Amino acid sequence: MLKNLLKHINFPADTRKLSIDELPQLAKELRQFIIDIVATKEGHLGASLGVIELTIALHYVFDTPDDLLVWDVGHQAYGHKILTGRKDVFHTNRQLDGISGFPKRSESVYDTFGVGHSSTSISAALGMAIASKIQNVKKYHIAVIGDASIASGMAFEALNHAGVTNANLLVILNDNAIGIDPSVGALKEYLTRVKANRSDVEQDNIIEALNFDYSGPIDGHNLKDLISEFNRLKEIEGPKFLHVVTTKGKGLKQAEENQVKYHAPGKFDKISGDLLPKKGIIEPPKYQDVFGKTVLELARKNKKIVGITPAMLTGSSLKFMLEEFPERTFDVGIAEQHAVTLAAGMATQGLHVYCNIYSTFLQRAYDQIIHDVALQNLPVIFCLDRAGLVGEDGATHHGVFDLAYLRCIPNLIIFAPRNEVELRNILYTAQLGLETSIAIRYPRGRGVTIDWETEFEEIKIAKGICLKEGNNIAILSVGSIAKNVSDAIKLISEKDAVAHYDMRFIKPLDEKLLHRIFTTFKKIITIEDGTVKGGFGSAILEFASNNNYQNRITVLGVPDEFINHGAILELHEMCKIDILSIKNTIEKAL
Repeated sequence: MLKNLLKHINFPADTRKLSIDELPQLAKELRQFIIDIVATKEGHLGASLGVIELTIALHYVFDTPDDLLVWDVGHQAYGHKILTGRKDVFHTNRQLDGISGFPKRSESVYDTFGVGHSSTSISAALGMAIASKIQNVKKYHIAVIGDASIASGMAFEALNHAGVTNANLLVILNDNAIGIDPSVGALKEYLTRVKANRSDVEQDNIIEALNFDYSGPIDGHNLKDLISEFNRLKEIEGPKFLHVVTTKGKGLKQAEENQVKYHAPGKFDKISGDLLPKKGIIEPPKYQDVFGKTVLELARKNKKIVGITPAMLTGSSLKFMLEEFPERTFDVGIAEQHAVTLAAGMATQGLHVYCNIYSTFLQRAYDQIIHDVALQNLPVIFCLDRAGLVGEDGATHHGVFDLAYLRCIPNLIIFAPRNEVELRNILYTAQLGLETSIAIRYPRGRGVTIDWETEFEEIKIAKGICLKEGNNIAILSVGSIAKNVSDAIKLISEKDAVAHYDMRFIKPLDEKLLHRIFTTFKKIITIEDGTVKGGFGSAILEFASNNNYQNRITVLGVPDEFINHGAILELHEMCKIDILSIKNTIEKAL
């Protein structure tokens, strides 16, 4: 047997030249290849390690790319990318101008559907299967979905539809009992009983009840069993469902034992698997930890406070509240729509609900925000983590549309804190009895303030502040991008000419302050880390138009296009909202 099989594998057709007995060696090499690169380049590790055998078996049995393979979310698709022509460029994964961290249609014919958000694979693959039927084309359609993602409403909608079709669809449940955090809910408990093969389980098989041909559970790390079952299923007509049991992080001891941390561990030692320690630097906290620790502090004093998150306990840092107040902390699984309406229901009964959903995922609950919260004027506190450009996760995860899609909704306050202290104080203010809902959006990563745990101060709604006086140009910013503005102004020789205002509230605007600004400065520049179409800058333009101001207004922000992956600094430069670009814009205006 060759010692380095992976060296000779560039596409799935190369894999099919190997004997079944050689495939475990290929799996071992592929797993190590991923570990070696992710150890230094960073990325999503555990999910991909867990599906190495499944990935090999799929490409070995099915004639990809003619047979259509759809991954759900895509965290687990690193092995897929390496086996489908991207081995030599895999080191560029998630880097600017490199390959995406998720399947992407424009990147490869083997990426049949672009993903990044969960629970889409069954719907997409079913659509492909129905299209093949309509066009009388014979091919196989495979959707791989995890046990956390399949609990989402959209996945159930797709299963419900697929079960009354004769589509040539194979749904593979990759059951590892974890998404990013451990899976939750009644379905998770049902799957646990199925895996244990308990004799006291008297329920009908849920999947069979939906008219799928169900098989499994089988060992997702046994290549011979996987290949045998795939070949058997190829001969069965209609919708099929295979339950596969895997271990997230398989092959790296630390990743198996600490699956949450090794979902995306950062840099680690590829030999030992240990995370690399930080070099004794005192850093400001992550915004998510400011949120989590502040809400916990408030919850200790206010028994009406509850926290809700859709499968992001660790990512949102609601885990702190869960540890102390489990009866008031709710992880509802990957169910953003349910999370929002659940919060609305609680709000009708006088609870102060902190509903924490990443900005990009809140898009999935847009109707619920409008219909169930805003229309009824319920004071839900929306906490939008990962707002703005998030970096290497790319276009599917950037939280750049929230200002635009929320600003048009009545009965909704929108606030963007400049730093950790501002976030802490608005979280405090929100539970003092607001009569309407509020959306608080803050960025991924660390802020700028080390000593952030100050005494609480109430923030007056619709009140902006002046950060720096000036006599020529006014810069209006919202949120943490204010740091880039302040640093840019320091580089300008005519500093006294430039005034800087943190407007804080995108809705309602501080109109009193704006009237003063518009009557004082002829030139105004707005800066945000959201889309320029419909966002904060648009709100300022509307204010100017409604009040017949003729000031020259320049709007800076994320342009009207989808921004790819890269380091946040690189993406800021691309969008012209980095320090030097802001400096240049100000100097041109001067």
